[in-house]
Amino acid sequence: MPEFSSVDVTDGIWLVTMRRPERMNALHPPANFELAEIFAEFAADPAARVAILTGEGERAFCAGNDLRYLAEGGARRVPELGFAGLTANYQRSKPVIAAVNGLAMGGGFEIALACDLIIAAEHAYFGLPEARVGLAATAGGLHRLPRQIGLKPALGMILTGRRVMADEGLRFGFVNEVVPGPELIDCARRWAQQILECAPLSIRASLDVVSRGLAEASLELAASADYASIKSLYASDDAREGPRAFAEKRKPEWRGR
Repeated sequence: MPEFSSVDVTDGIWLVTMRRPERMNALHPPANFELAEIFAEFAADPAARVAILTGEGERAFCAGNDLRYLAEGGARRVPELGFAGLTANYQRSKPVIAAVNGLAMGGGFEIALACDLIIAAEHAYFGLPEARVGLAATAGGLHRLPRQIGLKPALGMILTGRRVMADEGLRFGFVNEVVPGPELIDCARRWAQQILECAPLSIRASLDVVSRGLAEASLELAASADYASIKSLYASDDAREGPRAFAEKRKPEWRGR
């Protein structure tokens, strides 16, 4: 059984909770490797469709790397796929929603940025304060934040290390929705349920094309690239089921193939 996290599985939705509230859900190597294993199992399970990642309690989503653990002599080890098994996982094909229930600072913010959607409680706040402690946000934050909100707003956060509240994150565009804290998980589940209504292969192909397309130098190159995921999608049973269900005015029965 996981020691520093928990997993609740309901109808293809995995609710993953980071559980180190005494350390503001900061992650030390054992917690990081545990989460990486959980997300590897999520990726391998054909019945798993969407994951929601949150933190225990109301104070913190994740305070990032557990610096106190390092100061106490703990080893600095990170999974191959990065913090929580997410920040360096560039081939992920299933959506992950961050349900940010409090502070998301440093590596915690980088984990949220690595997720596909961010739902935030009203009291949540975000930041990359690494420069204030002589470090740098090298788990993807320095690259993801400018790509997601633009250069000047990103540098405004990075070069000052300032905190950004949930409503400002919504205006910047890295937060999808802000809700009262007690409604956070229900809201994240509503988003997950809407994803479940879509064809699994369409979701996977869309994630693949968006991710790989952003790496291209121009819109023309991105649009004209060869995507195996798109070929698989249009050769699938689901690509025929969708139009058929639409014509017959019924809900489609997705098979994922």
